[in-house]
Amino acid sequence: MARDMTDGGPPAATGDRIGLGIGLTVLAVLIFGIQDAVAKILVQDYAVPQIVMMRYWAFAAFSLALVAWQSGLVRAFHSRKPGLQIARGLLLVTDILLFATAVRTMPLGELIAIVLLFPVLVTLFSIPMLGEVVGRVRMISVVVAFVGALIMLRPGFTQFDIGAVYGLGAAVAFALYTILTRMVARHDGVGTSMFYVGGVGLVVSNIFGMFYWQPLTPGAWGLVAILWVTTTVGHFLVIRSLTYAPASVVQPFNYLMLPWAITLSFVLFGHLIDFWSLVGAIIIVGAGLMVWVRERKKTTDT
Repeated sequence: MARDMTDGGPPAATGDRIGLGIGLTVLAVLIFGIQDAVAKILVQDYAVPQIVMMRYWAFAAFSLALVAWQSGLVRAFHSRKPGLQIARGLLLVTDILLFATAVRTMPLGELIAIVLLFPVLVTLFSIPMLGEVVGRVRMISVVVAFVGALIMLRPGFTQFDIGAVYGLGAAVAFALYTILTRMVARHDGVGTSMFYVGGVGLVVSNIFGMFYWQPLTPGAWGLVAILWVTTTVGHFLVIRSLTYAPASVVQPFNYLMLPWAITLSFVLFGHLIDFWSLVGAIIIVGAGLMVWVRERKKTTDT
């Protein structure tokens, strides 16, 4: 699942470069979708903490190697807000852990739709945490998104899946992570933020994951290798995309993860999303795009 992404430098405002940035974003979405599908296969036979731990081996290796190359680990370690940085790392581990727990029982399409609530949750949390004044349009988007979630879950009308609770928890954790990322960006550089996300995640995931260790079959090792490759390549593509196009331009293309997840869910697991779940998912995406449009307009106006 690719939602976190490292900020890049300001891109040159040319059509070709922006087009390349969009293309790399779409490719990253496709790669991270494969990663989620592989994780779903693995967590059927292995404990979630073990898979999260092994997934973090690649993510931490990538992020720390990049930091070491760009600014140096010692320099990146020094943060003006270490408490917030550690909290960010813990929230991202929580997000990945809850997502992996949810995907064990939930179909990919429905789960991704629930996780895509995070942009409107960021809007909601920014009021008390960042002191932002949220206008009528963005508040309507929040309400609409939760209506979409209710249509998807249909409480009392369909069999309840506890995975939906974990999925919502993952969305909340990532929204809080996003808020804290905005807060530390005022004080620390990108290298410091990447250092703490990779380092904290590596330590915490190993502390819990080692207690659930189970020897892997050769086939499972092959799937883990796919996780490592998709993690590394996916994050590399995201970082590169942001050097060509602003985050505000590429953000809507991340919503392609929903139709891609629905497709993978059908092709790999034989699950076809039902009509009302699809309606709810579309409403959630629409609400997220409303937030994006409003955020971009606000940024342009200022």
